[in-house]
Amino acid sequence: MSPRLLRSGSRAVLVEVEGLEAVRALHRHLRGALEADELPGVIDLVPASRTLLVVFDHEEALAGARGRLEELATQEHSRADDHGELEVVTVPAVFDGEDLRDVADHYGLSPEALVERVTSEEWSVAFAGFAPGFGYCTGGEHVWDTPRRSEPRTRVPAGSVALAGEYAAVYPQDSPGGWQLIGHTDLELFDPDRQPPALFRAGVRIRFEEVSR
Repeated sequence: MSPRLLRSGSRAVLVEVEGLEAVRALHRHLRGALEADELPGVIDLVPASRTLLVVFDHEEALAGARGRLEELATQEHSRADDHGELEVVTVPAVFDGEDLRDVADHYGLSPEALVERVTSEEWSVAFAGFAPGFGYCTGGEHVWDTPRRSEPRTRVPAGSVALAGEYAAVYPQDSPGGWQLIGHTDLELFDPDRQPPALFRAGVRIRFEEVSR
């Protein structure tokens, strides 16, 4: 599937691609182009599971850079084009979640072996969504396909470490949710008075570290 560029409002372009890996490769590629000043006027890149929103500071900048954006989006780019991931965030977590044993059974592992798999994995935030500070993290070493709960919880406590599908995440605030809970952390994921407010941002690498109570 060739990337498709769609106008989104007066100051943004939505780039549609074939899937998450294509989004991540394009995000790295465009981030490198921004660092090289090849996309003047771009103020934000917002990845999702199959799209990347490119936001400009004004409509004239979008018009002037659209041709270059289209050229960059259609170029071949892969992991070899990596311009560097962002920093590593270590998440100290107690693995005592209500769904830990059920998730371990799904993978044919003991709870201890599942925790070892989670903590040995280097996760990376693919995109953010659902709530401020909620990052969808993907791994690279293991295959993850965790089923969601058949009945979502009406309240998931802030700091809950959870798995669903191919993703891991930490709930930044109390909220409803259908992900499988395997632990919790005291780390504050989102603080509007902090710069940047969110710890989990696209490109940030995540390491879960098991700690005791």
